[in-house]
Amino acid sequence: MKFSSKIEACQPSAMRVFAPAAAAAEEKGVKVYHLNIGQPDIRTPDAYFEALRSFSEPVLSYAPSNGMTPLLDAVKGYYERIGVCLKRDDILVTNGGSEAMQIAASCLLDDGDEIVIPEPFYSNYQTVVTLAGGTVRPITTSPEEGYRFAVRERIEACLNDRTRAIMITNPGNPTGTVMSRDELKLMLDIAREHDLYLICDEVYREFVYGGEELMSVLQFPGYEENVIVIDSVSKRFSACGARVGMLISRNRAFLAQALKMCQCRLSVATVDQVAAAALYALDSRYFNATREEYRRRRDLFVDKLGRIPGVIFSEPKGAFYVMAALPVDDAFRFQQWLLTDFAAERGETLMFACGEPFYATPGCGKNEVRMAYVLREEDLSRALDLLAAAIGEYNARR
Repeated sequence: MKFSSKIEACQPSAMRVFAPAAAAAEEKGVKVYHLNIGQPDIRTPDAYFEALRSFSEPVLSYAPSNGMTPLLDAVKGYYERIGVCLKRDDILVTNGGSEAMQIAASCLLDDGDEIVIPEPFYSNYQTVVTLAGGTVRPITTSPEEGYRFAVRERIEACLNDRTRAIMITNPGNPTGTVMSRDELKLMLDIAREHDLYLICDEVYREFVYGGEELMSVLQFPGYEENVIVIDSVSKRFSACGARVGMLISRNRAFLAQALKMCQCRLSVATVDQVAAAALYALDSRYFNATREEYRRRRDLFVDKLGRIPGVIFSEPKGAFYVMAALPVDDAFRFQQWLLTDFAAERGETLMFACGEPFYATPGCGKNEVRMAYVLREEDLSRALDLLAAAIGEYNARR
C-alpha cells in the first residue's frame, strides 16, 4: 500500500514527538515539566464557560461555513479597538490558526512553489507548506543578531519566479522577536513590489513586554491585496482546546478561493464559536494582567537560563518562548536521555521542543531547543534547575 510523497516528506511534530516517552515516564511516577508546548496554564476566562452553559438551542446545527455572525462581529470589535476596521466578509472562522494556515497555503501554492520564511520558524509551517506541494525558502537568523531579518537585500535574495508569499510571525514563535513598525512596513513594501502575499501569523499579538504598541499588518493602508493574517483565540484567551481561529484578508479574490475550503470542511463547531464570541467582550484589564504574568515568567526564565554555562539565547521581547542553543551534542539525544535515564534517577525531568525541525536549512538547530515559559514561576524555576543539572550529568557521561 502506498502513501503520498507529500505526507512521507513530513516529519512528526517537534512539540509532540516525545509525547509517548513522556507518558511512559509519567506512568512510572516521574514528574515531567512540560516546556515543549505552548499550552498556557492561565485560567480560561469564565465568560467562555458561561456562554457554553447558556447555550440552549433545541437543535445543534451546522454553523455557516464562513463563521457565525456573533463571532464575526466580536472579532471586528476587537480589531476596531486596535485601530483596524474590518467587514464581516474580511474574516473566515477556522478550526484554530492551524487550519487558517493550511487553507492559505493550499490556496496559494502549486507543486514546486515557494514561501519565504525566516528561520527558526514554527515547525508546523514546514508541514503545512509541504502538504500544499510547496517548499520553504528560509532566511536564516541567529540569536547573536536578535533573530532580526527585515533587511531588503536579505529578503530579495530569496525571491525567484516560484515565490508566492512571505510568511512571518509577529511576535515570533519560537524566537520571541517583536517587529518594529518600520520593519513591518518594509515587509509590506517588498510584498507589494514583487506582487506577493505577506502572510502574518499574529496569534501572540497581545504578548509584548516592552510597552510596544499592539501591531497588526492590517493597520497599514495601501496593502489590501497583499495581506493575509492568521489569528486565534488559543493563546490570547488561554483557550487552546476551543480550536477557533481566523483567516483575515481584504483581498476578495483570495477569500473567495479560501471559502471553497471552508465549505468543503462544512463548519467550525457551533458551540465553540458561541463561547469564543463571549471572550472578545473582555476588556483591557484581562490582557494587561495576562501580559504582566507572562512578563514575570519571562524575566525569571531569562535570568535563570542565563546562569547556565554555555547556553546561548536572545531575550524574547514577545510571545512566550525562548529559543536556545545548549552545550550538548544533540538535542534529540539529550531529550531522550532526559525522559529515560535522568527521569529514572531523579523522579522528575523536563521536556522541550528540539530545535532542528524549526529550520529548513539542513544541519541547523541540532543542539538548539525551544522552551515555553507557560508554567507558574516555581515550576519554571525547578525546570531550569533540572536543566542545569542534566546538562552537566549528560556531558560528563558522554
